[in-house]
Amino acid sequence: MLRYIAKRLAGMIPLLLGITFISFVVIHLAPGDPAQFIASMNPKLSETAYEKFVKMYDLDKPVLERYISWLGKFARLDFGDSFSQDGKTVMEKISERLPVTIWLNVAGMVLIFLFALPLGVLSAYYKDSIFDKGITVFVFAGFAMPTFWLALLCMYYFGVVKGWFPISGLRSFNYDYLSTFGKIADIFKHTFMPVVISVFGGLAGISRFARNSMLDVLKEEYITSARARGLSEGKVVFTHALKNAMLPVVTIIGLSVPGLIGGSVIFESIFSIPGMGQLFYQSVMMRDYPVVMGVLVIGAMLTLTGNLIADIAYAAVDPRIRYGSKKSN
Repeated sequence: MLRYIAKRLAGMIPLLLGITFISFVVIHLAPGDPAQFIASMNPKLSETAYEKFVKMYDLDKPVLERYISWLGKFARLDFGDSFSQDGKTVMEKISERLPVTIWLNVAGMVLIFLFALPLGVLSAYYKDSIFDKGITVFVFAGFAMPTFWLALLCMYYFGVVKGWFPISGLRSFNYDYLSTFGKIADIFKHTFMPVVISVFGGLAGISRFARNSMLDVLKEEYITSARARGLSEGKVVFTHALKNAMLPVVTIIGLSVPGLIGGSVIFESIFSIPGMGQLFYQSVMMRDYPVVMGVLVIGAMLTLTGNLIADIAYAAVDPRIRYGSKKSN
């Protein structure tokens, strides 16, 4: 297993280089000039300052030369300086926003799996019943409903009309004067709606995978044999069927890791939450190329890591799968 993991980690390097090269070229060939954007935001910017900005960030050099320079910094885990006037590096900006995004998405993913897996298993066990059809309608309604539209409706009704939850930000104005419990409750109230909406929209995929996988397993001969031996239905379903039915779901767990950043762009922009998604959106609009590349590289690394986690989890769930060894006949 260790040999397989080392081989996969080595194989990630050319993949990551290819992703960074394509992303870098596409970003720098996109319409819009960051120097002209900054000049338009500051009419008092002199010609000398404009040229100094262009030379400072090598914007007058060819794209390939800029990529090689960026790659040299990336090898030292340095994403460079942001174009913004706050003087912060890309790593400083990302480190400020990353904990918020991880908290929101990990909470959402945990709740999705806690609710979706039982719903999928029960839907398969009670196939074609009213419960199964009701769950199907519920999860597909969440899947089909536009997230931004549902978020705006919830903000209006629960935030503006009822006043139950804040509609933007992560903290209240009096946050510093609250007790420890009050601070925790304040953050919980601010993140409740974004997390619940993301859970509602993410139930369909996991629950349908779990349902279809469980239906296939329940038709296997060893399930029939277990029932013929007089085992209880609970033991048949949760001891013999559930473990094998989780194999396709393991893939979804691994592929959900990149969503830690990608899925946050809409929620954090709508609810004005200072996370990675909002940082990515603002950086794209401001043509802040170093920050955009930093967020994309982290997303690419999460994607590759998620695939590796899914493959390793296969071996843990299914003993028939072994890596890096071949038996001679």
